[in-house]
Amino acid sequence: MAKICVPVCVSRMRDLPDAVRLACEVADIVELRLDCLSQVELSRAADEIRAIRKSIDRPMILTLRTAEQGGRRQITAAERLDFRLQNSPSDVEYWDVELDLASALKQREQEGDDVVGMGLVDWARTICSHHDFGGVPADLDSIYEQMTVTKSRILKIAVQVDDAIDCLRLFKLLERSLADGREMIAIGMGDGGIMTRILGPSRGSFLTYGSLEEESATAPGQITARDLRDLYRIDQIDHDTRIFGIIGHPVSHSLSPKIQNAAFAAAKLNAVYIPFEVRDVVQFVRRMVRPKTRELDWSLGGLSVTAPHKSMVMQALDWIDPASREIGAVNTIVVQDDQLLGYNTDAAGFIAALRGEFNATRDAHCAVVGAGGAARACVWALKQEGALVTVFARDESKAEFVAESFDVSSRRFPPANFGGFDVVINAMPLGTRGEHEHETIATAEQLRGVRLAYDLVYNPAETRFLREAKKAGCKSLGGIEMLLAQAVEQFKLWTNTEPDLEAMRRAALRR
Repeated sequence: MAKICVPVCVSRMRDLPDAVRLACEVADIVELRLDCLSQVELSRAADEIRAIRKSIDRPMILTLRTAEQGGRRQITAAERLDFRLQNSPSDVEYWDVELDLASALKQREQEGDDVVGMGLVDWARTICSHHDFGGVPADLDSIYEQMTVTKSRILKIAVQVDDAIDCLRLFKLLERSLADGREMIAIGMGDGGIMTRILGPSRGSFLTYGSLEEESATAPGQITARDLRDLYRIDQIDHDTRIFGIIGHPVSHSLSPKIQNAAFAAAKLNAVYIPFEVRDVVQFVRRMVRPKTRELDWSLGGLSVTAPHKSMVMQALDWIDPASREIGAVNTIVVQDDQLLGYNTDAAGFIAALRGEFNATRDAHCAVVGAGGAARACVWALKQEGALVTVFARDESKAEFVAESFDVSSRRFPPANFGGFDVVINAMPLGTRGEHEHETIATAEQLRGVRLAYDLVYNPAETRFLREAKKAGCKSLGGIEMLLAQAVEQFKLWTNTEPDLEAMRRAALRR
């Protein structure tokens, strides 16, 4: 089973026992982040730590980290050494020691200092760690080699990863440590490194870190321990687990991992669905997806594709279904033998959801706002239904290009109002949770007379656009139903089976 370590980071000593108790409910190992305590609080922590250790049945890691290595305050080398000398309970399983301190202690040992006898270091209980919040260092192998010299039982490297491709170096480092017979923890911090947190233990990582709650994460990209267990079913991931996921930039807001993992669990499949933060989609496909060229030995079965890669990814595929070619966008990849097959389930999902609220699409006047892959899928699907479509985009040339591709009209965005349209569809990311969450493609005044406002954005469930539509007296339709409908089609393409739609719906709405 995967070992999940839950870090506990509180600023007051009196809060530590309760925080540790809560962590023990979901943790295999508990880490006390002592750098979260003030210097005054830390000076009187030794007795409390010993009492806490006796009260729990989980292994414990003690960590006193410098600010440069991700600690919560500035701590001198002398302070770290002094604390180790005075407060090293014999029953604490692990001490996390940064590489600089571990190297200094090793040097003292080589010079004849009895550092073990002095209580400064016990290599059998030491995790030698190195953190880099600037990215993946070019000398990663050299850092690993410096760590091996220290005799530490466990080596830990955590680096900032902005693109999933960079996780390859961490997985290769895990392979090297296994070949060397060394225990290791390799973590990619940030959204780009999430796959290392989920797949790391199945590929030899000694443990992975999971926060107690989202707001208590102690490093960028840290997933909650409950999500690791319940959403990603990390204890069931092994070398034979089929890997699926979503590629895009950004993908942290996506509900797809909740939906598809719920479907895999309901179907009792040995499969997991992971968010992959990808900036260069062509390189990602070459180095991590295509069976003949990928640099990672994994059972990758397929991918969802989201913005901004739906069109660009087409050049990296072997076969694309005719509808996707007409739309000019792919949102689903199936890995079949050595071939990469491209499909578009957005169009089917879009129309399936629309029919549930507005089934009189023939000759209906529909405004599609956007000119990307999602907008193209909407326009293509509406044309198939016999609707009269007008494309709006801030960049008039892009609107014209989409319109010409499908023989429909185009206009510059924003119009004075959407009067005369039966349906207005937001196919832009405007309104998605985050920086542009409180923006809208249209106000209530601009939507007067429109029969249905349809927002493809699904997070949040009720966007400002939908709230404005309600003020204008329009019916409204959010993106959840389209998301579910297209996810069902993806699941069928990947597994050749029908998913449990209600399990998928519950997972989406719960989030």
